[in-house]
Amino acid sequence: QVQLVESGGGLVQAGGSLRLSCAASGSIFSVNAMGWFRQAPGKQRELVARITSGGSTNYADSVKGRFTISRDNAKNTVYLQMNSLKPEDTAVYYCNSKVVIATMMEYVYWGQGTQVTVSS
Repeated sequence: QVQLVESGGGLVQAGGSLRLSCAASGSIFSVNAMGWFRQAPGKQRELVARITSGGSTNYADSVKGRFTISRDNAKNTVYLQMNSLKPEDTAVYYCNSKVVIATMMEYVYWGQGTQVTVSS
């Protein structure tokens, strides 16, 4: 009923930048919190950043000052601007969203993941 489609991953050199996008579509009544998680090989999935419908944000300590999360509520889209990338940022990045659907029930949805690789 609801799909999250991510884009913007790729290969970049250390110190470079990438911008990830994630658009929610389907039988959406409203979109609440949206966020980005990442999972590196052999590691658990971790929260990178999240943003509420009102625009409040929080970040993992490891990305503070380098990454910026934002959203366009009219487009049900969340963005992650990643600057000063480091090799340790290499991971699959997943979009996550809490969506209220037409039945007025809230569900959590995940994107398919997009690979970010930072070379040293």
